[in-house]
Amino acid sequence: MSAIALSGDVGLVALFLLTANLLLGLLISVRYSPWRYWPHKRVNIFRIHNQTGFAALAACILHPILLLFSHRAGFDWLDIVFPAWAPRQPTINLLGAMGLYTLVFVLITSHYRIEIGRHRWKTLHFSTYLLAATAFLHGLLTDPHLNGTPFQPLDGEKLFVEACVLVVAAAVWLRMRHAKRKSRAARPAGSPGTLEPLAEETTTEGTL
Repeated sequence: MSAIALSGDVGLVALFLLTANLLLGLLISVRYSPWRYWPHKRVNIFRIHNQTGFAALAACILHPILLLFSHRAGFDWLDIVFPAWAPRQPTINLLGAMGLYTLVFVLITSHYRIEIGRHRWKTLHFSTYLLAATAFLHGLLTDPHLNGTPFQPLDGEKLFVEACVLVVAAAVWLRMRHAKRKSRAARPAGSPGTLEPLAEETTTEGTL
């Protein structure tokens, strides 16, 4: 397997881990109980949430570094750190770099959430949606083989990315619907409606 192909596979693993992490974060935000609901077992979703976050970070870092071992790709360290002038797909790779740096920001601010303050941290934590947008756009638009092939929505790898996008979008919609229903149930009759922020109930035990 070439370094370029391996880099593409690692990128798909990173997107899978990011998808799983986002879904776990949404479950935490609604205080989902694995003991009360499925799978009716004591599962520490906070720990899994943290582990998938750091595993995604490792995969996101390894994904571009592998390109350094390909002569055909022609990437150097500067192209990895700031790919605005990379020899191939500079704009698309810049989206990927933005996703990586946003992930680092989310992890660091989550680690210091107590020092930052809970209310301010919740606001900063909305950057996870920027992370999702840049990572998924990078995954959809990039040519993993660096052949200049145009976007092919029915390609197997693209179908995987599209499935991740749909799953996260559906989960976010359900989270917003849950927040709206809870807000309606909590307010007195006749009072104006308000929509609860997505991260309003996120536990302090979650990292990402």
